[in-house]
Amino acid sequence: MLTGLLIKNYALIKHLEIAPGKGLNIITGETGAGKSIMLGALGLLMGNRADTKALYSEDEKCFVEGSFEIKNLSLKSFFDENDLEYEDICVIRREISPAGKSRAFVNDSPVTLEILKPLGEFLMDIHSQHDTIQLGSNTYQLSILDAYAQNLPLLEEFKESYVVFRKVEKKLVQLKESATQFQKELDYNSFLLEELKSLRLENFSQEELEEELLELENAEEVKRRLSQSFDFLNNSELSGLQLVKEAGLALGFISQISDKYKSLKERLQSTLIELQDISGEIERIEGAVEVNEDRTIEVKDSLNLLYKLQQKHSVKTVAELLVLQADFEEKVNTVANLSEEIAKLEKEKAAALEKVKTKAEKLSKSRVSVIGKFEKNIEVLLHELGMPDAQIKIASKIKELGADGQDEIAFEFSANKGLSPKSLKEVASGGEFSRLMLALKYILAEKRALPTIIFDEIDTGISGEVAIKVGKMMDDMAKNIQVVAITHLHQIAGRGQTHLYVYKDNSDIKTVSLMKKLSHDERINELAKMIGGQNPSESAIQSAKEMLVDKN
Repeated sequence: MLTGLLIKNYALIKHLEIAPGKGLNIITGETGAGKSIMLGALGLLMGNRADTKALYSEDEKCFVEGSFEIKNLSLKSFFDENDLEYEDICVIRREISPAGKSRAFVNDSPVTLEILKPLGEFLMDIHSQHDTIQLGSNTYQLSILDAYAQNLPLLEEFKESYVVFRKVEKKLVQLKESATQFQKELDYNSFLLEELKSLRLENFSQEELEEELLELENAEEVKRRLSQSFDFLNNSELSGLQLVKEAGLALGFISQISDKYKSLKERLQSTLIELQDISGEIERIEGAVEVNEDRTIEVKDSLNLLYKLQQKHSVKTVAELLVLQADFEEKVNTVANLSEEIAKLEKEKAAALEKVKTKAEKLSKSRVSVIGKFEKNIEVLLHELGMPDAQIKIASKIKELGADGQDEIAFEFSANKGLSPKSLKEVASGGEFSRLMLALKYILAEKRALPTIIFDEIDTGISGEVAIKVGKMMDDMAKNIQVVAITHLHQIAGRGQTHLYVYKDNSDIKTVSLMKKLSHDERINELAKMIGGQNPSESAIQSAKEMLVDKN
């Protein structure tokens, strides 16, 4: 429910602040005074595009703020999904700068128009030419039928099942696409995997192999040098070991004379032992060194393959190749496991489809079961609204399963005797559409919690008993929801609980539109003028008083 509206610097409005009441709110006023300007301002709160041409003063900011009581509209999930703070009183604000920059806020949090639009639709339903387009939509027609049948619980159950089905279906499609892609790459990935496995990378030491290859390629020279070194120590006429022994003997004669000579002899003895150990090590290593062409080729081939793969995969280490090997192994194994996973998902999809079909059939039965009653109720209302020959039929057929079920609904309408009902897009005029929408919303108001409904001169082209009936219908609707009606008919205006009057003020340099809430006496005067003109007779005044009985 709209509890407050503040408009600054918009169109002909310099500053306007109103507080619509519960029930039926009536807006009347002079022709061209700006009754519909308020609708433009409300449109901004519903996410309509802003235009700097709408500014009253081009040098000042335009400001529109609406307060809405939303505790009965079940909107907390919407606020949660859009990271907005929920409060029972929701405040929406739009600002338009002179430069044309527009900003929107919900409870002081900035929002985009993509968020504001759906929120606005939850809060207000402005009856305008847009409804003509909307009512022609099969999706909208289906939503009307669901509301009439009170299918919300069934619809929610169906949608939950449908979401599950679509998730499984999407996952299956993606898996099959992946399987096709993996299958195409299987041979290549298998080749790369085997190529890497052939190196036995888990036990592969690049440094050790490079060192071994260096030794193998220089084996002859290593063996020759080791042999030569051994000869210098042992087999030459002046072998190193022999000379050290001789030096030790020479010092032996004087080692008793002084500790320093004794120390020198001991050091020579230690040197001799170390040289003997080195000599033995040289002999052992020299004996182990072999010229092995086969091993040389084997090591060289392994390293060449390693270098080739490192270059091929743009890596520098064995560790990086091992990571790639694990990745290729996973891809190859994935292909092997995909068939099993696909089969599993096929079963899940079949089960989900069966469940969603059951829900769709249940929903469909509920829809079809109310069509006859719905048609009859609408026709009765249309007859009362001055269309005695009006007919409405609902064509229903089964379609491919979709997000709204398996039903395709089409409203067919005829306002004239002898003409078969046809698609709404083909046969209904603007006035007929207005009355049809009124009948639909009248019925829906009894079935579900609707947002504030605003009728913009829906009474155009009607009078007399039809006008009385329209007023009564609006009054009845207003028992459950807030209704705002811009009207020029006293039969409707007299039904309101709150009466707002729009007028122009030309006292300043620039004309402004103003709006005020009428007192009981002011209402009598306004209604009398609507009945009898600017100078109403006593009978017109009396009629106005009678209309306002129990409307204080």
